[in-house]
Amino acid sequence: MRPIVTIIDHGSGNLRSAEKALERAAQEAGTGQDILVTSDSDQVAKAERIVLPGVGAFADCMKGLSNIPGMVDAVSEMVLKRGKPFLGICVGMQMLATIGREHGSHMGLGWIEGEVSPITPSDPALKIPHMGWNELEQRRAHPLLDNLVDKAHVYFVHSFAFVPKDGAHLLATTDYAGAISAVVGRDNIAGTQFHPEKSQAVGLAFLGRFLKWRP
Repeated sequence: MRPIVTIIDHGSGNLRSAEKALERAAQEAGTGQDILVTSDSDQVAKAERIVLPGVGAFADCMKGLSNIPGMVDAVSEMVLKRGKPFLGICVGMQMLATIGREHGSHMGLGWIEGEVSPITPSDPALKIPHMGWNELEQRRAHPLLDNLVDKAHVYFVHSFAFVPKDGAHLLATTDYAGAISAVVGRDNIAGTQFHPEKSQAVGLAFLGRFLKWRP
């Protein structure tokens, strides 16, 4: 049986784009995984690795995930106890935080301590949401980032940013009149504020590394 990468469908995410990008990355990297979009916690419990996308408001995404019977327990078991590689994308990355401050205060998964706060660029002329192509600046050595194209450009669209409590969990930033978290991670858990599925060759290379990652 081929290993399965599950993309969790909680009602808010670029599911088709993520699925197609992961399929292409698996083909190019020769990893041989099947990519499955699912809202079935039993399927997540069989996965080799897990991807959590998210688009929209923090609270809505957390509610969507929590409303799927058994899903939070299943993904927590697989990631926190069994050490399966996990990737959160955009709001899926923000959901790793302790708390989100969008339209009030809302609890996240709490897997990486910190909070999600509004972007406040030092240049008031810069628009919110932060949207478009920006450079990555690697802050920590990590297998998902090492030897990627220097100052690689990736695609962002967001109004809130993850602020980790522990600086060691901040793997890469981007500059938007101030440093913004672009990649966070610890142990077998990683999250990108940018959209690898929309970031062309650099995004596919990143996803290929995730598919090969053995934390």
